[in-house]
Amino acid sequence: MMYNFRLFWRIAVHSFFQSKDTYGKLTRKRITFLLIFYTIWPVWTLFTWLCFLLDDVLFPDYKKQPVEKPLFILGNFRSGSTFLHRLLSRDSATFTSLRTWDIFLMPSITQRKLFRGLASIDRVFGSPLVNALKGIDQRSLGQVRIHKISLFEPEEDENILLHAWSTFFISLLFPFLEELPPYQFFDDALPANEKKRIMGFYRSCIQRHLYAARGKQHFVAKNPAFSAKIETLMEFFPDARILYLARNPLDMLPSTISWLSYAWHIFSEPNEKYMYRDQVLALTKYWYHHPLSVLDQNPSSNRMILNYDDLIRWPEHVIRTFYKQFGYTETNGLEKIIQDAIDETRTHQSDHAYKYEEMGFSREEILHEFEEIFDRFNFDRRDPKNPSQHNAMVFPVIAAELPLTGD
Repeated sequence: MMYNFRLFWRIAVHSFFQSKDTYGKLTRKRITFLLIFYTIWPVWTLFTWLCFLLDDVLFPDYKKQPVEKPLFILGNFRSGSTFLHRLLSRDSATFTSLRTWDIFLMPSITQRKLFRGLASIDRVFGSPLVNALKGIDQRSLGQVRIHKISLFEPEEDENILLHAWSTFFISLLFPFLEELPPYQFFDDALPANEKKRIMGFYRSCIQRHLYAARGKQHFVAKNPAFSAKIETLMEFFPDARILYLARNPLDMLPSTISWLSYAWHIFSEPNEKYMYRDQVLALTKYWYHHPLSVLDQNPSSNRMILNYDDLIRWPEHVIRTFYKQFGYTETNGLEKIIQDAIDETRTHQSDHAYKYEEMGFSREEILHEFEEIFDRFNFDRRDPKNPSQHNAMVFPVIAAELPLTGD
């Protein structure tokens, strides 16, 4: 069975009857969310799985759909993967990716056919439904801070595993990490049959997407959570290209804790501002060490380790380098695509403010916990809050990992 019914019902029972003294305690806000979720999600899940079954009957050839040279962007949260993913998605002649709309509303081919039919009818009447949806999108997802979200933007397709109820992201809706399987340590912590079930489902969703797209683009996804799945990812996608992004832990760790805590507070009202501090620390350490170890043990021109600072400082050089190395054809106008993405990022004003001291960390503790990462990438150990300690130095880590020539 692809869907984890046992976990679904266990979380439901825990939410309604065992949530006292947890981060998901029953408050008015929490009860409202639970009532809405359990009214809508089970019905939509049943419909989605019915559509998956119809795919097998109506479009069985999707199972033969090749997934050629897919690109997976890995790394910890808050390490530049969203910027790179959305930039590459603009190169629609080379890449295709899943939008939030595709992930949650149209994961099956059948659903896409139905929605396309409705869209055609909607256009006849001046697109009132699409315009209304755009308005709802702006008033709901458009209000999410820190990480820009829209139904019409490419998004992290780890979310598609919610349709199998088998992802760390369940915890963002239901903050009971102790009740969930250790998805954040996927390769080392889950049994082989469970890994096969989850990644088999994920691969089938990618095949459906490519089949429905009817193009010859390469699939591109950014999934920090796949840093824990890298061994299984390479097994299920032997032709995969992998980019691992590494950011200075002094920046990454507090930003990750801040983002996850913000997400946990959207649907819950925990007393603590920063939740699961120790668990997030363990997660981030594993998402550095595990993928880097796997990549070191399996050297290949199909994989590259990138420094976040290099990507931000030299985006065009970095992108042209891995296009060549990974065998992607450069699109005419790539330079403009890159510049437009950079300009859009510069105009976006983030209010994401945080201090690691407020989270219970000291700079010395972070330096100690991530000592090997600082040594490997020669990350700046100085206090990022003190501007006098910084200069324009950029460390050429890309060249230290793989030659920029692509040879």
